[in-house]
Amino acid sequence: MMGYYIDLEKVTIDAYRIKLESAYLPPSRRVLKDQLEERFGYFKSIGIDNVQALVQVLKKKDRLEELSNVPCLNADYLKILLREINSTLPKPNKIADFSGIPEDAVMKLEEIGIKNTVKLYDKVLTLSDRQKLAHQTGIGDADILKLTKLTDLSRIKWVGVAFAQMLYALEVDTVEKASKSDPVELHTRINQLNKEKGFYKASIGLNDIRIFVDAAKETPIEVEY
Repeated sequence: MMGYYIDLEKVTIDAYRIKLESAYLPPSRRVLKDQLEERFGYFKSIGIDNVQALVQVLKKKDRLEELSNVPCLNADYLKILLREINSTLPKPNKIADFSGIPEDAVMKLEEIGIKNTVKLYDKVLTLSDRQKLAHQTGIGDADILKLTKLTDLSRIKWVGVAFAQMLYALEVDTVEKASKSDPVELHTRINQLNKEKGFYKASIGLNDIRIFVDAAKETPIEVEY
């Protein structure tokens, strides 16, 4: 089992370079595709062989300043790179923020220290895990299954509470289903739902959906249904 988050220590520098090369990126991050071989070749030359090691270097002020002076690198690029890597470790969603979950279910989970999706994840991985949680808390099976699916979706890069609920409503309710979605079809369905329910003020772009589907493909399928 990988756990709620992707293990960045197991992602090699070469694998991450290849990922960036083919990734759909928002305009503000497309600079990450520039000079990929040269920049990542430099990281390897100084002994950085996986993404976790790169993060540790970029978080150190003195090392960041040092790298900023390397001819093929600069401070802005390095900061954008760190933001992009960090986005693969999404901030957990709060259980209380999901609509349609009974208040007493939220309270029962909070009583045993479960307030967000990362805390819930290990408790709902298998059917027996979910049955145990239902017995422990008195929460109904249907509510636990819904929370399981919302938690599963929350592991995908940039999936917040509202987007997770939209996906659930469209029955794209697991990482596996999201990873197999056709971006064009999902884009149409998402925007139709948004028009009807008003989750977001603006429409959702096709490139955003392509980024989402790619991110889902990179998220390990672990929850058993």
